[in-house]
Amino acid sequence: MNFVLTSGSRTHRVTVTQENGRYRVTVDDHAWDVDARLTAQGIFSLLIDGVSHVADVDDHAGVCVVDVGGETYSIEVEEQTRYIIRTRGGAAGGAGGQTVKAPLPGKITYVSVRAGDAVAAGQSLVVIEAMKMENELKATAAGTVREVRVAAGQAVNAGDVLVVIG
Repeated sequence: MNFVLTSGSRTHRVTVTQENGRYRVTVDDHAWDVDARLTAQGIFSLLIDGVSHVADVDDHAGVCVVDVGGETYSIEVEEQTRYIIRTRGGAAGGAGGQTVKAPLPGKITYVSVRAGDAVAAGQSLVVIEAMKMENELKATAAGTVREVRVAAGQAVNAGDVLVVIG
């Protein structure tokens, strides 16, 4: 599985694969072999490349607070697809309007606007199914829909223009 880990202003790409009851964890360009066991509520025993560690993990409203080796880290972990949609998916625009593009390849499952519709900031525009997850793309500012370039059931590629708002 692919994830994005955010700690402060830094983000890291994380890939986790499981093989024979162990994990291979790659963070950016560094990889580790990990044996992880839950020993008590929120307490994990980790064997990382042969070295033993104990990690205390607490969830605070979606932020994981991890205490390991006397150091504390606050991290957010997101599936990579969700991260891509959240950071690149929505609408791009400026004073001239917004252009909503597909963040990754997928299939349009629902279109909630038509050309000429007035939309408010945060209003749903289209729903795209990508990697077996439905993701709602919303307007980032109020405006009038100038063009809708997709229909429900249509396949799209990353970067395809879906909706133009003026």
